[in-house]
Amino acid sequence: MLQSIRDNSQSIVAKVIVGLIIVTFALFGVESLVSLTSESDAPATVNGEEISRQELYQATELQRRQLLTQMGENADPALLDEGMISSMVLDSLIEQKSLLLAAKDKNLLISDRMIDQMIINTADFHVEGKFNRNQFEVALRNAGFSPLMYRDLLRKERVIEQERNAYQLSSFTIPQELKRIVALDRQTRDINYFVLPLADVARQVTVSEDEIKAKYESERSSLMTLEQVAIEYLLLDKNDLREEAEVSGDELASEYDQYVASFQAEEERDVAHILVEITPKQDDSAALEKISVLKARITAGEDFSAVAVSDSEDVGSAASGGKLGVNGKGVFSAPFERSMYELAVNEVSEPIRTEFGYHLIKLNAISQKEIASITELKYKLTDDILDKKVETAYVERLELMADVTFSSGDLIEPSEVMGLTILSSEPFDRSGGKDDISKNAKVVKAAFSNDLIKEKVNSALIELDKERTVVVRIKTHLEPREQTFEEVSVQLKQELVQQKGSDLLESKAQNAVEQLIAGEAFDRVAASVGAKPQDNVTVSRASSDLPQEVRNRTFSLVKPVGGKVVASKVVMNGGGIAVVLLNKVNTPEIELSQAESKSMANFLGARSGQQEYQALVSQLKSAAEIERK
Repeated sequence: MLQSIRDNSQSIVAKVIVGLIIVTFALFGVESLVSLTSESDAPATVNGEEISRQELYQATELQRRQLLTQMGENADPALLDEGMISSMVLDSLIEQKSLLLAAKDKNLLISDRMIDQMIINTADFHVEGKFNRNQFEVALRNAGFSPLMYRDLLRKERVIEQERNAYQLSSFTIPQELKRIVALDRQTRDINYFVLPLADVARQVTVSEDEIKAKYESERSSLMTLEQVAIEYLLLDKNDLREEAEVSGDELASEYDQYVASFQAEEERDVAHILVEITPKQDDSAALEKISVLKARITAGEDFSAVAVSDSEDVGSAASGGKLGVNGKGVFSAPFERSMYELAVNEVSEPIRTEFGYHLIKLNAISQKEIASITELKYKLTDDILDKKVETAYVERLELMADVTFSSGDLIEPSEVMGLTILSSEPFDRSGGKDDISKNAKVVKAAFSNDLIKEKVNSALIELDKERTVVVRIKTHLEPREQTFEEVSVQLKQELVQQKGSDLLESKAQNAVEQLIAGEAFDRVAASVGAKPQDNVTVSRASSDLPQEVRNRTFSLVKPVGGKVVASKVVMNGGGIAVVLLNKVNTPEIELSQAESKSMANFLGARSGQQEYQALVSQLKSAAEIERK
């Protein structure tokens, strides 16, 4: 068979196929071959335009990082629902794509120079009030961006912002509408009201044993306990290992020697550079040709700083003669740093290619700091040695823990081998327990897995945080079961009391409203239901000295006309009910200064524009042909 394949590979047809493959590689790259046999893996398309899987990955990762940052230092990535994040991000990308396509149809664009200016003016990229290229690169790396990715994101956001601003800044409010809205906003209303607390009525309610049993029989199929587990576990804590570690004098001396060697190797260098960018309008060869001309000018005697000011395309450093300041290792990209450390003082490099384009680098000076003594560094060096020892011991103990717990049918032998105490938890359901271990999302997920429940095995290592790891095992598994009458009778009684009390309260409040509409005096109606009346209360939309539900209901009532009584009731958050009688609507005479009118008009216009823009977004999404995969 192999000989047959070999013979056939020498045929004319095979050679033609190989030739076509070579041409395809040369012209279109390997992706073209893959696409011959596979469909696009784009997770969605909008009007035929793909949202690539790479775009989704980058946007999802950025959203994930932002959420973890908001959660704080001890954020647990396991708490994030990756599927939900990805779905939300895809929805956002679909909306963004719809808006970008609409902007493209309107010929909206942002120039490269505008993007440059936005980057320069971003405070996060400044050092001592000025744009700093190093700070720019570091900030992007920390956020997971390359400069080209960031520029593309900035361009998309600003193009979309153009259209949004067009709606917000072009919308306006006419003077009559402004006066009407301001008058409504400043309107006050005079009311009487009283509140009927649920607790007062509930005390009057009686519930018989038969009623409770009847409720139990009708609902018993839903009165189930939640599935629960109680776990036992071994906890390995890195801090416990630190207490056992010691540092000898020889180890301290050796660590200091390493520090000195490292310090000497990490000398800092004062450099300047000239950049010629590679852009869609200036390809690699054009950029190289331009930087080579600049190099020749400098070699011929022109001042490096002057050439940087006139010709460098690094907008952040060109004005200062290309100066990048004093920097050590790890700041610049590898090719740039390698060249920087190979130069002699006042030497200018050959053109160096990085992701930004081509650079000429000049080394202005080399600086070193004075080395601290071993006495000055004793505590820091000791701490560093302990960190290394503890980390090594922790890793070794983790490996041992993984081995012995995997091969053991319980935690007894592992606890003896590891010298750890077997700990246990109270039963908990899938929402987690009350203690630090059982409420950990990763522990809960493992505890309710089939392996632990059905196979009765020890879990794999579960990292709680950077310093603690556990192995858990099911101690008790409690299946869902129907609760007995005795277990739920108190709960059912409370529900019946609540239900009867609410019904009685609703009836009382409705009767009170009907009496008020029929012409009964407010004080008399309040007294008949045992409530304390609040008379002649003037309410504005910003009033905070009365219940919010009462204020909201007050401004939802129609204005009393022709002696007609306007009364209503509203359910309170605590379960009580308020009865409200509207006496009068007070509309003020509006006298706005020119500044107030302008400010209010701008605010109302912007809000109207935002609403119109949101309507546009909804329209574009509903009209777009969206395909999800």
